[in-house]
Amino acid sequence: MGNLYENKGPLDSSGKDKEARTLEHLKDLDGKIVEAIVKVKSLKEDKLKLEVRIKELEGQLDEKDTEVKRLADEKSDVRGQIEDLLGELDSIETD
Repeated sequence: MGNLYENKGPLDSSGKDKEARTLEHLKDLDGKIVEAIVKVKSLKEDKLKLEVRIKELEGQLDEKDTEVKRLADEKSDVRGQIEDLLGELDSIETD
């Protein structure tokens, strides 16, 4: 009977070691999952901030596009006025 107990000793010890390793592995896995969750939350917050910033920049771009169009129209009007004035000057010189 002594042999049965002697054989159980090492099996129990290795079984406990295996359980300890499994538990440690689960703790490591749990830690990695927590880190991943924190990272995902952080990335979602960053994404929302970037989406807000994109909207702001798109608004600014629309304003600039409107300003560029207004300036182009103004330039065209000024060019037309200058051409009219040059035409009047030509008519005065030829008279």
